[in-house]
Amino acid sequence: MWRRPDGRALVSTVDFFPPVVDDAETWGRIAAANAASDVYAMGGRPLFALNLVVWPQGRLPLDLLAAVLGGGAEMARHGGWQVVGGHTTDGPEPVYGQAVTGEVQADRLMRCGDAEPGQNLILTKPLGTGIITTAHKRLSPGDPALPEGALAAAVAEMTRLNDTASALAVEAEVTAATDVTGFGLLGHLQEMCEASGTGAVIHVAEVPLLPEVDTLSAAGHVPGGTGRNVAAIRRHLRVRAGEPEEDAALLDILADPQTSGGLLLACNHSVAGDLLDALVAAGHTAAVIGETTSSVPAGGIELALGS
Repeated sequence: MWRRPDGRALVSTVDFFPPVVDDAETWGRIAAANAASDVYAMGGRPLFALNLVVWPQGRLPLDLLAAVLGGGAEMARHGGWQVVGGHTTDGPEPVYGQAVTGEVQADRLMRCGDAEPGQNLILTKPLGTGIITTAHKRLSPGDPALPEGALAAAVAEMTRLNDTASALAVEAEVTAATDVTGFGLLGHLQEMCEASGTGAVIHVAEVPLLPEVDTLSAAGHVPGGTGRNVAAIRRHLRVRAGEPEEDAALLDILADPQTSGGLLLACNHSVAGDLLDALVAAGHTAAVIGETTSSVPAGGIELALGS
């Protein structure tokens, strides 16, 4: 972030990844939406972007690349930013993303480390994109183990920009925010808690999930990064006293690496209800999933497993 003398600040971010779906244009849309999420998480709006591409020219036709770039450009137009150039290089597998620059009013900036004890935690999108896309890669088309509609639901969320959620959060004077991406819900929440010097409680039954995610997780359809996420977060976790221990499938969901995931917002209780209503009215599957607290050590997360 670069603060300008006029009270605005420029935010620059970058993200890119291999295909998560079969359709090239859809992959481009998802990648562009994902790349802009850090700008939205700070309460800003994207201004322009550069494309970043690795393409195996000897193995994949260039018309597929054109479709990927077309999807990225379509998402940028939808979000109101310009794609002004980029760079392409040859490589063994396709990779696409964008380097996005945006702006934010410095006095309305949402920071990851500004949560305070006693605030509500709101998640603006359901979890499970990593689990569903992994199952889609592993299972044959029409396999009953991948229920019809699960992938479509995941794609709908991955192509949903966080622009409306960001604007509503700024209006509600949310104090802290982060987007939920590769480190999963638990990893990004732990980062927020550690930076803010607070702990958190997650009411697991309130966490919104994409269709069939619990079934697919129990069947072992989890991304390779999930295990690393669980290993990194485990020492910061505890289960609420008197409740059963968490199971592996549950942790796999809470640590599922998200592609173009939602925003995790910390806000005062007095505004949480109105903010949640506004998010739901705007089409988000949002929920209050817990609260920050000083009763949990700073940087720690307590899982409340009861319904």
